[in-house]
Amino acid sequence: MTLPLVAMTPALPTHERWFVESQAAGDWSFFFSPLPLVLTGAVVAVALLWRLVALRFDGPELPFLGRLGGLVPWIPRLLGIHLGVALLALAATGAFITPSIDHLDGVGGNALLLVEAGLGIWLVTGWQLRTAAALVLGLAPALTVVAGWTALGESANLAAVAAFLVVVPPGPDAHGAAHPSRAHLRWALLWLRLGVGTALIVLAFSEKLTNPAMAIDTLETYPALDVFSLVGLSISPETFVAIAGATELLFGLLVISGAFPQVAVLVAMVPFNATLVLFGQTEMVGHLPVYGVFLALLVYGSSAETAGAVRWLPARTGGRVPVPAPVG
Repeated sequence: MTLPLVAMTPALPTHERWFVESQAAGDWSFFFSPLPLVLTGAVVAVALLWRLVALRFDGPELPFLGRLGGLVPWIPRLLGIHLGVALLALAATGAFITPSIDHLDGVGGNALLLVEAGLGIWLVTGWQLRTAAALVLGLAPALTVVAGWTALGESANLAAVAAFLVVVPPGPDAHGAAHPSRAHLRWALLWLRLGVGTALIVLAFSEKLTNPAMAIDTLETYPALDVFSLVGLSISPETFVAIAGATELLFGLLVISGAFPQVAVLVAMVPFNATLVLFGQTEMVGHLPVYGVFLALLVYGSSAETAGAVRWLPARTGGRVPVPAPVG
């Protein structure tokens, strides 16, 4: 079951804009060349097959991880901490929402960083997190003005965590245990998956599949990323970029599908953690929301009561899709 994933994980995913000079995407001629197209088709086929097979399973695919399901009530609280620490750390280093936006100056720039830091502290406290999360979502227009639509898509993972907390915030007791209805948990997990999956897919195109020049620049600056060389394989930079982009695209599609979340998360954590050795603190801070999402999917996917909610997709009823109003 894991063979397709393992075959696609040699190319370590990373955010090129965090470590090399940013370059504009849009080189679609590279994406429409044979290898990227073939790999993209294979990735889409694997993701569809992955979900179809998963629909045959009613509970967790790795039952021996069932004890992790005991953390289910505290996932909203943990997600708030992940998001809060990330925002606070970014603000402390002068970055807004993402490590690559570190050029803010003047009164307006300083004001955005103060708001970012304030929201980070608020989220860590655990108090009234629905309001704090809604305000995080409200930073989207400022991010778009400062860095454009592409940056907004690349940062959708933060919005995913915030959207989850709007629908399912921590509970009012001292430890923040949450007990949402099945409907609210389903929608919260859907927004979580869509946001993180969108961010990964946008990054696959904006930094790799339509931006080979920046991806190759990253590879030349950090040759250790080429893990193929560690096993004695020599491939061209263009081939590496195509594989890396397809890998990130695959992870994005698998997150959105919600299928076999335990296996998908455990496999995805290998390359996401491997880059910490090379890029250190910047990589860790930038990926904190993603780590929180991986933890959430792993925990909810390990509980027999919530595993089905992880892969849930809305069905139309009478021509409309019902969306439950947030409660609590």
